[in-house]
Amino acid sequence: MRSLMFVLTVSFVVSLAFWAYRENYTTQSAIDQTERLQRQIGEARQRLAVLNAEWAYLNRPERLRDLADLNFDRLGLLPFSAEQFGTLADIPMPEDRRDIVLSGITETSSAGGEP
Repeated sequence: MRSLMFVLTVSFVVSLAFWAYRENYTTQSAIDQTERLQRQIGEARQRLAVLNAEWAYLNRPERLRDLADLNFDRLGLLPFSAEQFGTLADIPMPEDRRDIVLSGITETSSAGGEP
């Protein structure tokens, strides 16, 4: 009985050691993957910063104005003017909704009758 208990204890300790060994390598693998992802995120942020800087450089108003002037004959681009926009009178306005709502309430209250 005593030897059986000794064998079970030793096998339990060996299985715990195997489990701890496996968990250690799983944890190390997860840490390595996290570090790799953090590095990729950093590189992506650097690329994004460069792209934002290039976008800002290419969209400078003086550069775009020069390009529009160079390609005026082909594109026919003109600056915005106030006449290009409509006036307030051009916008269709809805009818006075207050009359519709009040007439609906009046009809509903008069149609119901008194209890």
